Amino acid sequence: MFSLLGVLWGSSFLWIKIGLRGTGPFMLVALRVAIGILGLAFMVALRKPEFPRKRSLWIKLALLGTFNTAVPFVLITWGEQRIDSAVASILNAPVPLFTILLAHIFLDDEKITLPKLLGLIMGFVGIVVLLGREIAPGEFGNAIFGQLGVLLAAFSYAGSAVFARRNLREIPPLVQAFVPLVVADSLVWLALPVAESPVRFPTQGETWFAILWLGLLGTFIAYILFFSLLQSVGPTKTTLVTYFIPVVGVALGVIFLGETLDLRLVVGSILIVGGIVVVNWKPKRTRTPSTSH
Repeated sequence: MFSLLGVLWGSSFLWIKIGLRGTGPFMLVALRVAIGILGLAFMVALRKPEFPRKRSLWIKLALLGTFNTAVPFVLITWGEQRIDSAVASILNAPVPLFTILLAHIFLDDEKITLPKLLGLIMGFVGIVVLLGREIAPGEFGNAIFGQLGVLLAAFSYAGSAVFARRNLREIPPLVQAFVPLVVADSLVWLALPVAESPVRFPTQGETWFAILWLGLLGTFIAYILFFSLLQSVGPTKTTLVTYFIPVVGVALGVIFLGETLDLRLVVGSILIVGGIVVVNWKPKRTRTPSTSH
């Protein structure tokens, strides 16, 4: 489940870039999420999970839909208009680093240790290296804001993972996936006429293929996997799926989109992924030989 989720989300950055050739970011997100909802609606009808009865839980599910789907999906898609898909996949990788910071504050069982602190510093340096990669007189406003948008999306993902772990443990994973997606798509469709006026549906076959891939695999299947893992292993371990994302995202961007693989991209990637490794590294305990009496 973990490996499959990494591959699905890692390749999503490629398909977002391809989808943007024929439509705007809000339309792409709105259609992608709508397709994901159709798949999850079928699963809900099939499995008939128990929905929450408390109003407070519905409000929390709505907040999850806003900050775990609507906001980050739009920010990443908007950002990829300005930066390469490979860079976007790397800037999404600090999710576990942000998660550790937030989990330390809001969860009792996940506190910052010295290795975690060192990993956070490494990851932060890697982000700075990547941000500096695009600083050029003619591109500052375009590329830098695109990168900051993806970083903000990563922070939103991290906060949502901690929020779900803290507040929604009693809700079935399928409901955690379905209800927030409905909320998120409603918000994006409401914002669409303002953000992308006049509203234009995509007409190119390539764009529709990208949207279908993102909706069925990158949203429907991926969300079932994500919330199942979140419930079983917790937010910090689940967000380690971003180990795979930059590797898959960079490889696909370079191979299929002809994106540039330069030294700063490599160094920034190594620092960010290395920071995640350090954060979660646990030395093996050597067993002392026991003596029989």
